[in-house]
Amino acid sequence: MAVITADRERFPDTPWQLVETRHEAGVAGTLETLFALGNGHLGIRGAHWAAADGGLPGSFINGLHEIWDIKHAENAFGFARTGQRILYIPDANNFAVVVDGETLSLAESEVLEYRRAVDFSTGIYECRITWQCRSGAAVTTTERRAVGFESRGCLGISLEVATDRQVSLDVTSQVINRQDQPVEDHSVHDPRRSGRHAGRVLLPVRLDGGDGSLRLSWEAAESKQRVGLAVDHWTSAGHQPFETLVDQDDSSVRYVLAVDPDEPFRLEKSVSYAAGRRVQDPDVDAAAVAEEALRPVNEIFAESMAHYRGYWATSDIVVGGGSPGLQQAIRWNLFQLAQATARADVAGIPAKGVTGSGYEGHYFWDQEVYLLPYLTYTNPDGARQVLEFRHGMLPEAKIRAKELSVDGALFPWRTINGLEASAYYAAGTAQFHIAAAIAFATNRYLWATGDAAFRDGMGAQLLIETARMWISLGFFGKDGLFHIHGVTGPDEYTAVVNDNLYTNVMARFNLRAAAALEHAEITQEERQLWEAAANLMQLPFDTRMQVHSQDNDFMTLEAWDWTTPRSKYPLLLHFHPLVIYRHQVLKQADTVLAMFLQWQDFTAQEKQRAFDFYDPITTGDSTLSACVQGIMAAEVGYSKEALDHFTSAAFIDLDDTHGNTIDGVHIASTGGVWSSLVCGFAGMRDQGPVPFFDPRLPAEWDSLAFHLKIRGRLLLVQLASGSITLTVQEGEPLEIDVRGQRVLVAAQAVQVPLEPVAVPEPTVFPSGLPTASIPVVRGNS
Repeated sequence: MAVITADRERFPDTPWQLVETRHEAGVAGTLETLFALGNGHLGIRGAHWAAADGGLPGSFINGLHEIWDIKHAENAFGFARTGQRILYIPDANNFAVVVDGETLSLAESEVLEYRRAVDFSTGIYECRITWQCRSGAAVTTTERRAVGFESRGCLGISLEVATDRQVSLDVTSQVINRQDQPVEDHSVHDPRRSGRHAGRVLLPVRLDGGDGSLRLSWEAAESKQRVGLAVDHWTSAGHQPFETLVDQDDSSVRYVLAVDPDEPFRLEKSVSYAAGRRVQDPDVDAAAVAEEALRPVNEIFAESMAHYRGYWATSDIVVGGGSPGLQQAIRWNLFQLAQATARADVAGIPAKGVTGSGYEGHYFWDQEVYLLPYLTYTNPDGARQVLEFRHGMLPEAKIRAKELSVDGALFPWRTINGLEASAYYAAGTAQFHIAAAIAFATNRYLWATGDAAFRDGMGAQLLIETARMWISLGFFGKDGLFHIHGVTGPDEYTAVVNDNLYTNVMARFNLRAAAALEHAEITQEERQLWEAAANLMQLPFDTRMQVHSQDNDFMTLEAWDWTTPRSKYPLLLHFHPLVIYRHQVLKQADTVLAMFLQWQDFTAQEKQRAFDFYDPITTGDSTLSACVQGIMAAEVGYSKEALDHFTSAAFIDLDDTHGNTIDGVHIASTGGVWSSLVCGFAGMRDQGPVPFFDPRLPAEWDSLAFHLKIRGRLLLVQLASGSITLTVQEGEPLEIDVRGQRVLVAAQAVQVPLEPVAVPEPTVFPSGLPTASIPVVRGNS
C-alpha cells in the first residue's frame, strides 16, 4: 500500500519539505527512513525521541562495521570467508519527557496538534507536538536536528518544552547502544535485510561523564574498529543537571525543574562522533578526538543551512507543469543523494547510504553505475574520492583475482573493507561486471573533468587491472570470437550463464578504454590483445526474434507463468533460485541497461526491439530497474511508458513500493531518478566526442531545468516544448551536440529548436517458444 501518496492530507505535497501533519501507528520504521538525516559519513534515522514511539531507530557511520567468519553449509575453494556488517553506533537521539508524573509518548498520551517535517532547503528536521496532559496542562515539545557538514561527525539536537501553566518537568537525555540490544534477526526471512550478531559487539573502552557531559568510546569485538563519542548539554536559564549516569549501553543526563508558561525550557545537545583511521591506534583516545570536534548546536544548524544553500543553487532539478507531488518527490530524491554522498570523503557509498542497515551497509556496483553519474556532474571532487576509495581496494582485488584464477584485479561484489562478503557466489562473485562498472565510472569521470593527474595515476591503474582481468577470464573460441563464460549479469534472475550480453558489452568497453591509454605499463602485445578481444567480442543475437539475447541460452528458456499472483513477488522471496533461473523472467533491466550505457554501439531499431522484448518480462523486483527502463523508453519514443517508469522510480521509497524502505533509502534508485531526468527526458549522453543531447520532454510537462558541472564549466540546461536552451554560466565556451547539430555554448544562451519525436510502432514478437504451436498428442483412453 502506498504511504505518501495514499494520504495527501497527512503528507501534503509541499515543494521543499516532507511533512507529516498527523501521527498514525503502523509505518513508524518506514517514516524513520523517509525523515532520516545524513551527510555521507554520519546518519541518523528519523525516529521520534521517545523510546515507545520508535520503529527501527538508530544512527550509523559509513564504513564502521563488525566482521565474522562466514560458515558455509558446504564449503568450496574461493568462497567468501569474511562477513561484514555496518554497526548501529551509540545513538544520541533519545529523550524521556515526564510532565507532572506523566511520561509523554505518542503511543500513550493525548495529542492535540502534531507536525513534523524535514526541510530539503536547510537539512533541518523539526517535530512539534502539543500534548494534553492528564494534569490539565497543554504542553508543546519541539525537537530540531541537523548534522554537520564542515564538522561531518557532529550532530545537533534541540528540545524545547513550553506549557500553558506551571508544570513539574523531568527530562532525561540518553545515549543508547542499540547495537547490543536484543532485536529480531530479520535476514532469516528476507536476504535484503540486515542480520544481527549473536554475541556482544561493542566493547567499552572509556566511560566517563559528569555535569551534563559524556565522554564515551567503544571497540568492535572482531573488527577492532573504534568509535568515540562526546556529548555536551546546554539549557536555558542555566539549569544544572539533576544527575549524570554512565553505562556501556545507556548513559544519561537528567534535568528536574518547574517550568512556567512564560519561560519555556530549552535543552541543546551537541554530539560529536570520531571513527575511522584517526582513532584506530590503541594509544589514541577516541572520545578525546570526538571532544575536539564538538560544536555548539547553533553552529551545526548554520553549517547545514549553508551547505544546502550551495547545494541547491547548482543541483536542483525543476519540472514545470508537472504535479506538485512529483516535484516534491524529485527534490526528496535529490536530497537523499546529497545526504548519502556529501561528506563521504574517501569512502564508498552504501546501498542504503547512512539511513539504515539494509544490505549490511555494503558497497555494490550501484555506486559506480547509478551514483557516480550524479556525483560526476554535480560534485566531481566527490566522484574522484569514491574512485580513490576503489583504487585503495586494489591490493585486495588482486589477491581475490588470484583466488579466482584470473589476472589483474577482481573487485568484490559486496564489501565494506575490500574483501568479498557475498556468501552466495551465483548472485555475487559471478557478477564480474562490477569490474567494468568501475572502469566505466573511471572513464566517465576522466571524460567529464579532464583530470590528467588522475588519468595518469589511479585512473590508469583501475582501467589496466580490470582489462587484465577480462582478458584472462575470457577466451578466443573455435569460432574466432572472444567469449566470457560462467558469469551473472545485472539480472540476478538469470545466473551463471555464458556470454551475458551486458557483461560482454561492458568488458569490450573496458578493454578499449584501457587500450586507448598511453601508459608505460602497457606493452604493445598487451594492447593488441585487448583490441582483438574487444573487436571479436561475442554479442548474442537471436536471428528468429531479431533481438539481442540476454545471453547465449536465454531465448531457449521456458516462459515464466505470468498468472503468478502479485503476492508472490518479489520472486526471490517465494521461489527457489533454480526455479527462477530456468525461466525467461528478469529481476531488472539487463540488455536494455547495456544499450543505455553503451549508447553509440547500438542502432535505434536494436534498442527499440530490445526494449519491446524485455520490458514486458521484467518484474521490477529490483529497485535498480524502473529508472533504466524509463530512460530507454524515452529514447525509443515511448513517452507514456517513460513517464510511468520514472514516476515509479521517484516514489519507490516514498510509497514503500518494495516493502523494505524500513531498512533504508534505496540510494541507487535515487541516483537513477537523477539519470532519468538528465539522461532520459533531457537525453544527455556522455563519453562521445562532445556532450550530446537528444531531449524527450513528456507532453505533460512544460519545462525541465538543471545544471551540469562539466569540464570546468557550469552548464545550465533548460528544456521546453520544442526547444532546448543551453548556457555556460561559469567557465569557457563548450561545444555541444544537439541531435547531430554542433553548437558552441557560452555565457549568452543558445536556443536550439527541436522537432517532435515520433512514436514508433511497437514491435510484435511471436508469442511463445517455437514448440508452443505443436499440438498436444494424447493417447487413446
